[in-house]
Amino acid sequence: MNTLKKLLKGITLLVVLLLLFAVGTLWIDANRTSYLAIDENQELANNNYLITNVNIIPMTSDTVLMGKNVLVKRGRIAEIGENLQADDVPQIDGENGYLTPGLTDMHVHLWDRQDLGVYLANGVTTIRNLRGFPMHLRIKRDIENENIISPQLFTSGPILTGPNDLGDEKIQVADVSTARELVKRQKDQGYDCIKTYAGMPEDIFNTVLQQAEASQIDVVVHPSFEVPYGANFHRQIASVEHAEDIVQQALEYQLDTTILKSVVAQYGASRQTFSPTLTGYHKIVEMLIDDTIESSEQMDYINPLVKKVDSKIQLERWSNEKKHNPDIVQQVQAQHRFHLGIVNQLNLTGVNIICGTDAGIGITAPGFSIHEELGFYREAGMTNYGALKTATINPSRAHRELRDIGTVEIGNRANLLLLDKNPLQQLETLKNPKWVMVNGRKLNPELLQMFKNKAKNRKGIVAAGLRWAEYLLFEKWML
Repeated sequence: MNTLKKLLKGITLLVVLLLLFAVGTLWIDANRTSYLAIDENQELANNNYLITNVNIIPMTSDTVLMGKNVLVKRGRIAEIGENLQADDVPQIDGENGYLTPGLTDMHVHLWDRQDLGVYLANGVTTIRNLRGFPMHLRIKRDIENENIISPQLFTSGPILTGPNDLGDEKIQVADVSTARELVKRQKDQGYDCIKTYAGMPEDIFNTVLQQAEASQIDVVVHPSFEVPYGANFHRQIASVEHAEDIVQQALEYQLDTTILKSVVAQYGASRQTFSPTLTGYHKIVEMLIDDTIESSEQMDYINPLVKKVDSKIQLERWSNEKKHNPDIVQQVQAQHRFHLGIVNQLNLTGVNIICGTDAGIGITAPGFSIHEELGFYREAGMTNYGALKTATINPSRAHRELRDIGTVEIGNRANLLLLDKNPLQQLETLKNPKWVMVNGRKLNPELLQMFKNKAKNRKGIVAAGLRWAEYLLFEKWML
């Protein structure tokens, strides 16, 4: 009996110590991002401004509205005109710069709060996270309660896949009954959309769509190998992801332009939204041809746990593939060029293309990657205006909740960038905004640089592991 009591006491003590360690680690990690707290930065206190002397790129059309003023009240655009007066708010002289909507990355994987600052520093004022954990709901609450400065966060719940698609990063859905319950659960928890994955069987996929429609929650699809590609044009699906999956699934790994025409026609007829994520795939090319990629500066901004695990796995995978398959470089480069052709054809057909990068996994850095993605759209034949649409007005058409972003119009969120040059002529100017405004709060260049500095080579691998463990415990294992 005494031995049993001692054992129970020992187990209890161990559990308490582990809990204290976890709480302490997460507290330390939270302090590392205290620089995002609005109440700790006087510059972020105000969300009312009169912005004068700017040339507006509204993104409602391919035009520039010269010599305008913009009144921002309580984080939203209240008035636009030439001779606005507002003595009760601070003024910002735009110095004849170009005012555009903030950028939106519609396919990211958010691992910590440091990423939020890196996105802002790159002009990204809205992100759609497509691998939801409990921590993302906490971040959403902090954003909504105006506790932290952050891009607007729209997040899926944990990824749903089929029973035979193994891996801890997704939830294996056993049957249609479980599918219904998981959709309802994620809606009730406060997630914004459902994310389905590559191993979901057709009966479970159809059930997810039916329940999502009943629960009034959008679905975002990573196409499943077990579902006909044409099923992805359902009205409840907000967007279909990945150009590479058109090749791998719809075209059955063939770079077939004839079959592609049929797929493009289906996109056009259904008015389905598409996110190409060209950057995430092109990183394979970089891993194959650049032996220094592991030490590149953008790797310094990737979450330490991702870098330790996923980045390492990807680098080793493609290094080994190159050793055993001498043709792999040409094959991957050829598929990337085909992806550019896919985007070109979809764009010519009038498909609503949204900018998504797949940032936050492999070696795809948050924030910086959006400029690579936009560059690929230009390479695919889009005009500067067309490319900029994918990261501004087009995302606002994908989800009801995003209708108040993406254009400079009265009533919209004051998510804005001030640029030295006209991005309709020089798209690269988006990389270096003079300042960023999110929900009416102005971020000057010094603050944006500090956000990058705080995220560079950051610590926090244990805290990231604890958040991962929280997801496994409460979202996966306890179902």
